[in-house]
Amino acid sequence: MSELIPGAGWLGLAFLLTLLAIVAWLGSRSRRQRSGLPQGELIYHDMSQAAIEHETIFSADLGLAGRPDYLVRDKDGSIVPVEVKSGYAPVEPYDGHVLQLAAYCLLVEEACGVRPSHGILQYKDQSFVIDFSYDLEADLIDLLDAMRQDSNGHEVYRDHEDPARCANCGLIAYCDHRLV
Repeated sequence: MSELIPGAGWLGLAFLLTLLAIVAWLGSRSRRQRSGLPQGELIYHDMSQAAIEHETIFSADLGLAGRPDYLVRDKDGSIVPVEVKSGYAPVEPYDGHVLQLAAYCLLVEEACGVRPSHGILQYKDQSFVIDFSYDLEADLIDLLDAMRQDSNGHEVYRDHEDPARCANCGLIAYCDHRLV
């Protein structure tokens, strides 16, 4: 048939390439929706080997450092930190996860000069948008102050009764208060 219609081979190839481009675009859009990432430009991700070379965000004033999983620049220029958790979502986000995300928001504000209005906690099956309010920031600052005071003390006691949490703690070998 291509011999009957001049250029039909090229037309077929162009159609096939256009079809493949549409399928790839739909697939990437679907993956992005499943990832929980907001719309915008992905400016950083800590989910690949290349991210190891990327600098950790550090605040000398707060004695705080961190590497969020993703940073997305929104259309309005704001930067949204996204923290990905491997487990299924709890009924509401764990306080520790919320405070970790708040720390990333604070680090982004200091490093980029733009205060994030929110961050996103992405669990395996659900995401939570967490407002970066001044109350949440104050809670984080209070926690950091308490941690600094504890680090200057002689003994720090565990703050939970969860054996699974103890079993996964990096300090279990040195802890006199472990549950397992």
